[in-house]
Amino acid sequence: MRFPKKLTASGNVLVLLSLMYFITYVDRVNISTAAPAIKSEFGLSNTELGLIFSAFAYPYALFQVFGGWLGDKWGARLTLFLCSVIWAAATILTGFAGGLASLFMIRFMLGFGEGATFPTATRAMQNWVARDRRGFAQGFVHSAARLGNAITPPMVAALIVLVTWRGSFVLLGLVSLLWVVVWVWYFRDDPRQHRGVTEAELAKLPVQDATKAKPRVPWGRLTLRMLPVTITYFCYGWSFWLFITWLPSFFKDHYNLDLKNAALFSSAVFFAGVVGDTSGGLISDAILRRTGDPQSARRNVIVGAMVGAGICLGLVFTTANLTLDALFLASGFFCLELVIGPIWSIPMDIAPQYAGTGSGLMNTGSAVAAIVSPLAFGLIVDLTGSWVLPFAVSIALLLLGCVMAFTMHPERRFAEKTPGTATVGAE
Repeated sequence: MRFPKKLTASGNVLVLLSLMYFITYVDRVNISTAAPAIKSEFGLSNTELGLIFSAFAYPYALFQVFGGWLGDKWGARLTLFLCSVIWAAATILTGFAGGLASLFMIRFMLGFGEGATFPTATRAMQNWVARDRRGFAQGFVHSAARLGNAITPPMVAALIVLVTWRGSFVLLGLVSLLWVVVWVWYFRDDPRQHRGVTEAELAKLPVQDATKAKPRVPWGRLTLRMLPVTITYFCYGWSFWLFITWLPSFFKDHYNLDLKNAALFSSAVFFAGVVGDTSGGLISDAILRRTGDPQSARRNVIVGAMVGAGICLGLVFTTANLTLDALFLASGFFCLELVIGPIWSIPMDIAPQYAGTGSGLMNTGSAVAAIVSPLAFGLIVDLTGSWVLPFAVSIALLLLGCVMAFTMHPERRFAEKTPGTATVGAE
């Protein structure tokens, strides 16, 4: 296979978005690696630590839909600029926290800043990615996020040794500010306004009508249309947030590892997700190109992935061996992440004219899971002393997600009702 000597403008946009996904995940999961040091310094219980983990998710959940709507209304360039300044500032401020209350408020601020990022990035991809490449694009950018998951534990552990846990947050926040500058300089909402885009690229991208007024969002109908997708994504999100918030503590406390080894085992599990994200998108797009059937390309991949993740998590109950547990968890995370490429393509398939809003509605499911899952894990561990038992809830919800996936129907385009017409907004 021959690779181009340089990336196209659309390729550069995808790389730039991937860097954002990477940085946002470093900034949201760094606290899980620093958690043992924070817990010790402030004398926190597991339940209190779970409360800090979940603080991010309250505004993150609330801002999903509104943030996606802003991305549709203002465009991705301005919306992501504003969001990134807020999340970078929150990351820096974490290094100056004084206890439970301030940590909660700063993590709350971080969730506010990151709430609109993924729906708005989907808005950007709606303009910059061809239809038969959406699964790959979503899988690729999310694999960058999982790479952030994988690299963060050993990276933050090393930074803690060098500059303390407080200094690690300050340094990571400064990196976020650097991305802001590059984003505003390079990105344009309309590919035709980008000086580096070619006519060959534009011919493959969705047609943009700059003269057409942006349609008003039919909130009620769109919410009902996206509800099955939202519930399915909640079922995915429960397990995902359990992994990224509690996995370092699971290895440290369940197997009595030091911070370095707990970080290394966590990193190995998260690397499996990097492969899973990209693989799921490639598989989904390949099926779509071969069959032309979004049901087979999106739903069937999601169902198979959730079944595989549930089986792997069930195997965690069968052993007390560290190596086997790490293998089962890595396999489960790989299967879980196969979901990402196809499910993030579904809002673009269903409602391309409302891609930001639709993906915000969907991601609300994962955001709500981000509130409940970390708290539930910490509470179950405190009440029972078992670090394995919380995985049972994940298995049950993955099975529910399989059932709900059959109600999503990505093959049915959302129809905006207007006087005298049946549908509006075809690509």
